[in-house]
Amino acid sequence: MISALLSRVISLGLGTLYPAYASYKAVRTKDVKEYVKWMMYWIVFALFTSLETFTDFFFSWFPFYYEIKIVLLIWLLSPATKGSSLLYRKFVHPALVRREQKIDDLITAAQTRSYDTAMELGKKGVRYITGMVM
Repeated sequence: MISALLSRVISLGLGTLYPAYASYKAVRTKDVKEYVKWMMYWIVFALFTSLETFTDFFFSWFPFYYEIKIVLLIWLLSPATKGSSLLYRKFVHPALVRREQKIDDLITAAQTRSYDTAMELGKKGVRYITGMVM
């Protein structure tokens, strides 16, 4: 069994650095097919990483958990299995299409609230500083 640290290092290299370089090559060569392939990978990888946060907490005690994660990452990356494309087309894309408007609305609301909060904090900061100076 491998440790969590070793798994993280392998995941970083295999799941992030190699795909980042391959994405760079796809953008640089303007190969649309490769570009789309890597965009699908990054979307699936983002979901994988988000889920990993919770699964690490609940299932890290499971025998061969870290090995299974690495095998899943290899499956996602492999040109032979086209795992990320398969997951994207069968599950992720349909789910995003169904929820796209709601996600857009949530993002817009979060942006508005964050802007309002930043402005309010800025005003409070200015009032605090002017109160100290006066």
